Amino acid sequence: MTIRYPNGKVYRQPSHSKSKPSKFANVNFGDRGMSLEEEINDSNTYYLENDIAVIHKKPTPIQIVKVDYPSRSAAVIKEAYFQHASTTDYNGVYRGKYLDFEAKETKSKTAFPLKNFHDHQIKHMRQCLHQGGICFVIIRFASLGRLFLLKATDLFSYWDHQQDGGRKSIPLTDIEQRAAELQYHINPLIPYLNAIDNIIDEKPSSN
Repeated sequence: MTIRYPNGKVYRQPSHSKSKPSKFANVNFGDRGMSLEEEINDSNTYYLENDIAVIHKKPTPIQIVKVDYPSRSAAVIKEAYFQHASTTDYNGVYRGKYLDFEAKETKSKTAFPLKNFHDHQIKHMRQCLHQGGICFVIIRFASLGRLFLLKATDLFSYWDHQQDGGRKSIPLTDIEQRAAELQYHINPLIPYLNAIDNIIDEKPSSN
């Protein structure tokens, strides 16, 4: 099936290589071949089933434009378009707070490229922060097997600086200093709400 963006460009689904094991390969923390999205979905299921938080991946509205009917009882979608640009990947409620966040991966071992974000996503997170929400990014350095939770306000400083001629990536050394490193666990697989507890317990002005 062909899916297109609103501008007509064909959507290419990212591939997730399973050939290279991570440093967690010998640890029974679930399917280490899962994508970051699948790992977060698995964690969110745990949070939901244990009445800890309600967090879901946002559905992306798709307009179907071409359907084939090989038989009366079957229909095959051949072409579709995203109806509009997506905002962020996930949102939900935890401890009475609205959460809104992105999940991104990079193969780089030294920095996280800002090109992985889009203007409309940054704008959306700014709007959510203005309304008192908690916004952040979960970043995985796939080649290193390391996960970080970076607050949106920290992301904005790098995003805005690149517009003024600054570098177009966030160095790993900066992320190590400014973000919370997440460790894989058993249940949930990615216990990212531990880092959110620290954000909630900070002064509101520091988020």
